Amino acid sequence: MLHIPLNEALWLALAILVAGGITGILAGLFGIGGGAIIVPVLFEVFRILGVPPDVRMQLCIGTSLAIIVPTTIRSYRAHSARGAVLPGVVRTWAAPAIIGVALGSIAAAFAPASVFTIAFVVFAVFIASKALVGRDDWRVSDHLPGRAAMNFYGFLLGLCSSLMGISGGSLSNFVLTLYGQPLRNAVATSAGVGVPITIAGTIGYVLAGWPHQGQMPVFSLGFVSALGVLLIAPLSSFTAAYGVRLAHWLPKRWLEVAFGLFLLLVAARFLVSLF
Repeated sequence: MLHIPLNEALWLALAILVAGGITGILAGLFGIGGGAIIVPVLFEVFRILGVPPDVRMQLCIGTSLAIIVPTTIRSYRAHSARGAVLPGVVRTWAAPAIIGVALGSIAAAFAPASVFTIAFVVFAVFIASKALVGRDDWRVSDHLPGRAAMNFYGFLLGLCSSLMGISGGSLSNFVLTLYGQPLRNAVATSAGVGVPITIAGTIGYVLAGWPHQGQMPVFSLGFVSALGVLLIAPLSSFTAAYGVRLAHWLPKRWLEVAFGLFLLLVAARFLVSLF
C-alpha cells in the first residue's frame, strides 16, 4: 500500500470532499448519479495523488461502483413501493448481469488500464450522442424480446457496467425503451438491476485489486477507496439538491446538450491520457 504521510492523507480527504461536492452538483444538474460523473472526477483526484496509471482507472471504477450501491438500493425501494418496477425483467437480467460483472472484475485483475479507459470513452460517446441527437420515440418493437435475447442483454449490461463503473441505468433504459417499455418503468427496473450489479461489482473489484494493494492509496480495499466512498457518497447526496435546483431553472434541451458536451469533453480527456 502507498504510505502517505498524515498531511498528504488530509489533502487526500480534502480533494475527495471537493470531488464529492462537484459530483453531487453535476449529478443533480444532469439527472444522473452514476459513474459517468464519478469516474472522471475520481480520475483527476487519483492522478493528482500520484496513483500509478496502470491501476488508476480500475481504482476509479471500483470506487464508483461502491459509491453507487446505496443510491441504487434507495432508488429501487422507492420505485418498487410505487409499483413501477418490472419484476420479470429484474429476475431475468440479474443472473446473466452478475456473470458479466464477474468477467469484468476478472479483466480488472489482469487487463491493462487502457482497456477500461477505452470502454469508458465508448460509453461516454454513445450516451453523449443519444443526449445530443437522440429521440425519445426510438424503438424497434412494442414488446420485450425472447429469453435468449434478454439473457444476452443482461450479460452485456453487467459486463459494460463492470468495465465502466456504472450501475447500468443509461444502458438498460435505452434497451427497455427501444422495446416499447415506458420510461418510468424502465428507470425503476434499471434501479432494480443496478442493485446486484453494483454489489457484485464492488466485491469483484475488492478481490481483483488485492494483488495490487501496494500501489493503492491509504484506506483502500483492493480497487475500492474506502475513504472515497465514505466522503463522496453522503456529500454528493447533499449537494445534488443544489444541482437539481439549477436544473429546474434551465430548459430540458439545454440540459441534454450540456450533458452531452460534458461527456464528450470527458471522452477527449481520457483519450489524451492514453498517449
